Amino acid sequence: MTALALAIDPAPAAAREVPSFEAIYEQLFDFVWRSARRLGVAEAAIDDVVQEVFLVVHRRLGDFEGRSSPKTWVFAILLRVVSDWRRTQRRKGGHASYDAMASTQGEMVDERAECPAGALEQAEAVRLLHRLLDELDDDKRTVFVLAELEQTTAPEIAEMLGIPLNTVYSRLRAARIEFEKALARHRARESHRRAP
Repeated sequence: MTALALAIDPAPAAAREVPSFEAIYEQLFDFVWRSARRLGVAEAAIDDVVQEVFLVVHRRLGDFEGRSSPKTWVFAILLRVVSDWRRTQRRKGGHASYDAMASTQGEMVDERAECPAGALEQAEAVRLLHRLLDELDDDKRTVFVLAELEQTTAPEIAEMLGIPLNTVYSRLRAARIEFEKALARHRARESHRRAP
C-alpha cells in the first residue's frame, strides 16, 4: 500500500475492529434511551423506539465501517427512527403531552431520592425539561440535547449530524436563547399563579 493510500485510509477495513452487538448495546443503551426521550419520544413509546434502534443496529452492524465512533453511528440511526416515529404520530393526530405520560420511573426519578417530596420535585423538573425541549424545533433540540444534556463536544456533534461546526454553534446559541426564554415564561406563569 502506498503512503498516499495509508494517509487517506490509515486503518484498512480488515484492520478495523467492529464492536459486537452486545458491546454496543451494553455501552449505548442508556444513551439511546435518554436521547430518544429527550428528542421527544413519548414515554409510552420509548421502549418500542429504543428496540427499533437496536434492531437496526443489529441488522446493519456488518455495514459499520468504523469511520465514526459507534456512538455517532448509533445516534444517526436513532435520529432516523425518532423521525419516523414523529411522522407516524403526526399521521395519527399527534401524541399525548409529557404531563399525561410522565411517570416517576426510569430517568424520571432517581430511585435513591431521600424522600417522596424530593422524588416528586425531581419528576416535576424532568417534566418541565421535556416541555421546554418540546418548544425547540428538531434541529435546535438535537444540538441542545447533545451539548447540554449529554455533554457532547461541538466537533462530535458536527460529526454525528454531518453538519458544519459553525452550524452546530449557531443552532446551539439559538437553542440556548429559546430555551432560556421558554424557562422565563414558565417562571413568570408560576409566579403569577402563586401570587395572591
